Amino acid sequence: MSETVEIRNLTAEDYFDLRESMVSAYPDMMGSYWGEATIQRLIRLFPEGQIAVTVNDKVVGCALAIIVDYDKFGDNHTYEQITGYYTFNTHNPKGDILYGIEVFVHPDYRGKRLARRLYDARKNLCEQLNLEGIVAGGRIPNYEKYADKLTPREYIEKVQDKEIYDPTLTFQFSNDFTVKKVLKNYLPNDEASKGFATLLQWFNIYYEKDSDTIRYNKSTVRIGLVQWQMRDYGGLDAFLQQVEFFIDAVSDYGSDFVVFPELFNAPLMAEFNQLDPAGAIRGVAKYTERIREKFQEHAVSYNVNIISGSMPIVIDEVLYNISYLCRRDGTYEHYIKIHPTPGEVYAWGIKGGSEIKVFDTDCGKVGIQICYDVEFPEPSRILAQQGMQILFVPFMTDTQHAYNRVRFCAQARAVENECYVAIAGSVGNLPKVNNMDLQYAQSCVLTPSDFAFPVTGVKAESTPNTEMVVVADVDLVLLKELHAFGSVQTLKDIRNDLYEVVQKPDAK
Repeated sequence: MSETVEIRNLTAEDYFDLRESMVSAYPDMMGSYWGEATIQRLIRLFPEGQIAVTVNDKVVGCALAIIVDYDKFGDNHTYEQITGYYTFNTHNPKGDILYGIEVFVHPDYRGKRLARRLYDARKNLCEQLNLEGIVAGGRIPNYEKYADKLTPREYIEKVQDKEIYDPTLTFQFSNDFTVKKVLKNYLPNDEASKGFATLLQWFNIYYEKDSDTIRYNKSTVRIGLVQWQMRDYGGLDAFLQQVEFFIDAVSDYGSDFVVFPELFNAPLMAEFNQLDPAGAIRGVAKYTERIREKFQEHAVSYNVNIISGSMPIVIDEVLYNISYLCRRDGTYEHYIKIHPTPGEVYAWGIKGGSEIKVFDTDCGKVGIQICYDVEFPEPSRILAQQGMQILFVPFMTDTQHAYNRVRFCAQARAVENECYVAIAGSVGNLPKVNNMDLQYAQSCVLTPSDFAFPVTGVKAESTPNTEMVVVADVDLVLLKELHAFGSVQTLKDIRNDLYEVVQKPDAK
């Protein structure tokens, strides 16, 4: 006979099926079952938190829960305290934690993964209610077999290492719960657990503390990359017109970011071609502040965050390669290229910056690295440790070999740091500008490599060496899922006990 399984909310009419399953589930705790009045009180207080699993319309298991303001209890509490001595007056609809007070399945129906369905339903509820996580006290019923030779901590470690099987704790570990603490006298009558319990927690990776919907960070972010054509614009005004054209075009697609390439203002160096390369680039650096001001204006008027590519700038007589994040709220921040190439140092005398930082935006946390920077894995890892979700890489390369160095390293950064990487470059040539010969680029948006992402790790890419824009959507929620449930978890599994990547505190 086929069986029909359903997950639904518990009702008062389910009580007698529920009691039969509960008594059968706890043969070692005779008389320990919930009374009908207690179950009805729970259903009245928090109906969506009381979840039943049925087989052929018979209730054979359940998961009961309340919401608590966890700070009022902390980690040192007993079952009686957290439940208000079984009155559940501790339930607070405005609390932050879903507290599990019961899960069981009738022994005749075990082996059908019904408990996993109950746990999945409870996790879904936690996410829907935007609660920080699930906390529960867990029995360790097999501990009585080892109590004479193992402490509770040693027992838990052996269960976690799969040296010992515990029907409750092993299941909790397989459902992504972690042990926060060992509780003593949590359930004093639990003789099998010798009065001990594990305080378990599951974290809701979708939890958002700030519920301000107007400023709420987007989960799907649209990125527009400008593959810029190097050409003689005849002056700053015409150059700025072309800049605005691309910002306008990309914003028309509803983009959240527009990204320009590295040193995309190099055509303006033609005005200074009578100077040596170092003098010419310092000459064009005088336009950087004005261009940045225009980017600020356009970010607000076109409602798009702008990664300004990069431009030369002189600060205290020192030449740097700088990029700006111009937010659509009118604010801006900057990033200075850390690793100038040997050519930049030799021809122009560019110096490297010394700050590695993540920028907050209305579309998540982003980082910026300029071209050669992305070929060094350590700064990207530091950005990832700071919560970076999208890495923007303006670049400028003259040959396909140079381009491939940037492209392959950018793809590696996406995989190892579990983030998106967007690279934007220039194409064409500048015959009237010394030291700026040919340009080669294929701009693209790169992703981590796992089932939720394109199998190639490429979300979108341009036609090589063609002036155009690339528009692509990236889903930040997929990154959260990757960090928690990915096939491999490179951020989580790093051997910090063996090595670590840190920024020196006095680097600046």
